[in-house]
Amino acid sequence: MTTILLINPNTSTRSTEMMLSVAGPLLPDAVTLRGVTAKSGAAMIVDEAALAEAADEVVRIGLAEASRVDAIIVSAFGNPGVGALRALLRVPVVGIGEAAILKAAAKGYRFGIATTTPDLVRSIEAGVRDLGLHGQFTGVRVPDGDPLSLAADPPAQDQALAAAATACIEQDGADTVVIGGGPLSAAAARLRLRFPDRIVEPVPAAIQKILGSMFMASR
Repeated sequence: MTTILLINPNTSTRSTEMMLSVAGPLLPDAVTLRGVTAKSGAAMIVDEAALAEAADEVVRIGLAEASRVDAIIVSAFGNPGVGALRALLRVPVVGIGEAAILKAAAKGYRFGIATTTPDLVRSIEAGVRDLGLHGQFTGVRVPDGDPLSLAADPPAQDQALAAAATACIEQDGADTVVIGGGPLSAAAARLRLRFPDRIVEPVPAAIQKILGSMFMASR
């Protein structure tokens, strides 16, 4: 049996359970998924200080669990600790942010990102540049409203993200829109139904990428 570890870099067990529920149905029968929630840090990563703190916790968890798993998904859009774990481990390590951006940009598509965390926009833009995809990037759209308040009100969060996604498409010219955040996974799944063939969900994108990496490694 193959085991994938999903690391939730924030301290919300509810977010971990939600992300597992999104990812689990996408796995083949021979693959199991296990989640681990950060013990320290923020309940939701909303700024660069929390992102940096999360990176240390991700590395701690990854090193502790690596011998018992075959691959690791870091389920925060800023990919905290991904580079460090790749340098330290032999198992595949994928961040949901990078996986989603790569999928959104496939086939030369222009892509935008809709998220609820204005204080992470600079780090998101830096991540796009690091992947060499800034030429296809139409920008980040962030709706008004406190991210924690929106997270506590799913219908309001869905409405805000839908407006941001619409702006990415209609005003910015994006072909695809990434919903930028692990805790936004359930919202992303709902929005995909409202925007057929436009929305990219980070957790499913990471599952797809990690399964591809594992398949290639086994050949």
